[in-house]
Amino acid sequence: MKNIRNIALSALLTIGAFTAITYTSCNKDACKDVVCQNGGICLNGSCSCATGYEGTNCETKANAKYVGTYSVTETCGGTTSNPYIVTITAGTGPSDVLVSNLGNYGCTTGGTILFNGLAAGTTLTINDSKCNTQMNATGNYANGVITISYTATYGVTVDNCTATLTKQ
Repeated sequence: MKNIRNIALSALLTIGAFTAITYTSCNKDACKDVVCQNGGICLNGSCSCATGYEGTNCETKANAKYVGTYSVTETCGGTTSNPYIVTITAGTGPSDVLVSNLGNYGCTTGGTILFNGLAAGTTLTINDSKCNTQMNATGNYANGVITISYTATYGVTVDNCTATLTKQ
């Protein structure tokens, strides 16, 4: 009788071990085939990107969507200006841009894309002093259009403006 108990216990333990091994071998690593770039890390099969990068595999610098030539209309102090052109180029870091001719002042200011905990950066800020103009601006990006509110101080003159930049 003792032998039968030992055999039954051994069989039960063997079946339990086989079941445990089979169950754990079926749980696949969701990140096995995911390659995150630019310092991104895989979490549950999707990339979590480092600040300044976005895309499925963190392959795109956040400033890439801002780069281009824009047609601008703006209102300053109740007066609407004639349309003019602004050019945005990539800065040195993935979140940096250079904005040329905002306010139609003919100078280039530096800007930074803010992330505020979001996966993709959609807020552009400028706090720069170039061409004797102090530019303080914030803007939101959506589908090729940037809406910016800014204050430009040059000498004793202060312009409070709202500009709409439409990508050409």
